Amino acid sequence: MSSVAPLWRRLVAETVGTGLLVTVVVGSGIAAASLSPNDVGLQLLENAFATALGLAVLILALGPVSGAHFNPVVSAVDWWLGHRPGTGLTLRDLAAYVPAQIVGAIAGAVLANLMYDKAAVSWSTTDRSSGHLWLGEVVATAGLVVLIFALGCSGRAAVAPAAVGAYIGSAYWFTSSTSFANPAVSIARAFSDTFAGIAPASLPGFVIAQLFGAIVGVGLLALLYPDAGQAADDIVTPHTDTTSEPTTTGVPS
Repeated sequence: MSSVAPLWRRLVAETVGTGLLVTVVVGSGIAAASLSPNDVGLQLLENAFATALGLAVLILALGPVSGAHFNPVVSAVDWWLGHRPGTGLTLRDLAAYVPAQIVGAIAGAVLANLMYDKAAVSWSTTDRSSGHLWLGEVVATAGLVVLIFALGCSGRAAVAPAAVGAYIGSAYWFTSSTSFANPAVSIARAFSDTFAGIAPASLPGFVIAQLFGAIVGVGLLALLYPDAGQAADDIVTPHTDTTSEPTTTGVPS
């Protein structure tokens, strides 16, 4: 039986993964605005397509190390649902995952800015403070939580890269907010005054909506998949340390 990877290795994976996810989101947004300057719909299509594919690739590459959460909401729900059955993240893990994800996300936005010869930090001026956008974030986040845990507890976590990528790509279009669904990514997008940006003043409403969406998602899971916590070790994808020697305890680092 293999144990999960050491915490430091998982934190590297979460930092790099969340950072590259934001680089994909912001970088493809900059490219889309440049390549299709007169067609906002095409810009959104290009941004969504790149994000969906990029997210799937990152989950495939880093999921075996950390589970590829790349999202404080996913990590928090993983801890909440798994703490009773003794699966998933510990409170110590959660306290380390969230800062790593936020720091990685901000670094990813800076990297995207620099790759396109822009200022490392340019605070976004795109206002997104509106009730219908917050509702969109509730829907996007709740759906993401339900999808990830439904896959895990039904033994289909192996298809999470494609499924989660597809969900986020489609949610760009069916939610009014274009589906941020991630507090770390939301914070990072404030650091880039480009197509994918969000004004810092709009962040509190988005983050609150995402947290509420997570609560809604947990409620739906309680109704639909009451044993979802048993699969917390497989969120977003199964992750074990295949480089370690077999053990008989399986105690997470």
